[in-house]
Amino acid sequence: MRVAIMPSAFCPAVGGVEELTAQLARALQREGDLVEVWAPLYSHLELPTQENWGGLTIRRFPMPLPPAKLSHVATAVPTSARGLRELGRAVAAFNPDVLHVQCFGPNGAYATTLSALSGVPLVVTLQGETTMDDHDIYEHSRTLQVALRLAFRRAAAVTACSAFTLADAQRFGLAPAMGRVIYNGVAMNEECDTDGAPLPTNDFVVTPPFARYVLGLGRVVKKKGFDLLIRAFARLGAPDDVGLVIGGEGAALVELRRLVSDLGLDGRVWFPGRLARDKVAQLMKGAELFVMPSRVEPFGIVVLEAWRAGTPVVATARGGPPEFVEEGVNGLLVDPLDTTALSDAMASLLQDPERQAELGRAGRDKAALFSWDVIAKHYRSVYIDASSKRRRR
Repeated sequence: MRVAIMPSAFCPAVGGVEELTAQLARALQREGDLVEVWAPLYSHLELPTQENWGGLTIRRFPMPLPPAKLSHVATAVPTSARGLRELGRAVAAFNPDVLHVQCFGPNGAYATTLSALSGVPLVVTLQGETTMDDHDIYEHSRTLQVALRLAFRRAAAVTACSAFTLADAQRFGLAPAMGRVIYNGVAMNEECDTDGAPLPTNDFVVTPPFARYVLGLGRVVKKKGFDLLIRAFARLGAPDDVGLVIGGEGAALVELRRLVSDLGLDGRVWFPGRLARDKVAQLMKGAELFVMPSRVEPFGIVVLEAWRAGTPVVATARGGPPEFVEEGVNGLLVDPLDTTALSDAMASLLQDPERQAELGRAGRDKAALFSWDVIAKHYRSVYIDASSKRRRR
């Protein structure tokens, strides 16, 4: 197969979409497929329009969001037209069997137009962008709403990271019978990069100021529910040697620090900030338990990272996690809005090392089902079906 993956963001940006795009591309390459990543060109960064990224071709294109206001058309249209021309040249040069949108944003609008112009089948993968965007852009942007509806009409296949995400997409015209769930994956060796080479390391080791700790990790925004985790931790009455670590950065960090002080938890909660992948793995391995307290969560790759480390998980019951976390078998599921229940779940594990170990082992066993080689096979079957539709036309 010849696959052009078109993510909403890619390196040097750092995040879930960037990681899963790289991992999927590498897994497909290992199976002998030809893959290119066609990513947005960030106007504020000086980046090459094409580069070889460890054997993977990365092409970057200007993809400004089509303007909603007429006053912006004069400046946006020339850039948009240039992006489409350059994408057309990329199709001619690479001749992909499918265009695969990972996380629908402006990239998806361009991919839909490109598919219509070139005849290359379109595959759209939703990653919870309609529910989890920090600014709720799909509630405000008429442009993106229309673009997503047009993409669903054009797409040869639609997939999503969870049934929860597929169901929400029906608001934008996705037919109930259309769509397939393909879960996200995890690199089974957290000490290696997407090429299988060891990650660069240094002498710095993340060392929380606690003998034992509960871990939360992710973008520090309201939807991730870290304020709920802090309130639940305050109820916990944990011994002084047990602390709370919340890794990541975001707009809610100042508010969380204020909450910690208001609840009298100074010295009990540590915010290490943004963490590299090897540091995330260190913290996961050392944690007593991992908690994902999101108010809504389309999937939750961090659960897979905790499972990989053999760390017991307490996950939100709101959104996608109940689809793959088996309550009481490889994790606990709690509504994080009930901070008493969340606190009780954490306490039950902190007081029961044997139960911690049992859940950790079960999670580690299940993590193998989410290896990127397994996930890539699911996507490949979608590509084959999509490309056959092109031949029938």
